[in-house]
Amino acid sequence: MAYWELALIAVGLSMDAFAVAVTIGITSKNTAAANSVMIKRGLIAGLYFGFFQGLMPLIGYLLGTQFADKISAFDHWVAFVLLAIIGAQMVIGSFKKEEEKPKEVSMKLKKMLPLAIATSIDALAVGVSFAMVGTKIVPAVLTIGLTTFALSFAGVLIGKAFGGRFKSKAELTGGVILILIGLKILIEHLFF
Repeated sequence: MAYWELALIAVGLSMDAFAVAVTIGITSKNTAAANSVMIKRGLIAGLYFGFFQGLMPLIGYLLGTQFADKISAFDHWVAFVLLAIIGAQMVIGSFKKEEEKPKEVSMKLKKMLPLAIATSIDALAVGVSFAMVGTKIVPAVLTIGLTTFALSFAGVLIGKAFGGRFKSKAELTGGVILILIGLKILIEHLFF
């Protein structure tokens, strides 16, 4: 596999993580130390998403072709359910009174881990395909992980810039984005 093909795969795989990172930026509160806080949030999102986006193809590669049917049978449902639950919580939260709802998406393990897994689960199948075509897995994992890290970091900053203008609907928008990403994954796997 040519490097440019691998780079395109990496960008494609990282788009869901990028969209979630934009959502994280949109829902981030405005503080006096906004730049340093946003850089920290961008780094955290990038590390979670980049790590799992790189890990999933490795797992898929190691599982190999013998388990491809079992993985592809349910990966889209897992991603959909995780994203739909998190998105629905954000949508419901957007209708609470201002003093009741959280100001920003938590960057703690219990929130970030499901998001990182949900946005990277499709990469399992890519890892299986890497095993079938004989792709060198170490460069593939590094390219995918680093690309996702960079795009996720940028997504948080882009989301913050966008969210500052539309703060009143930011949480609703973020929740809808997560639900739509889940639907996209589900529809792609069921119909295409």
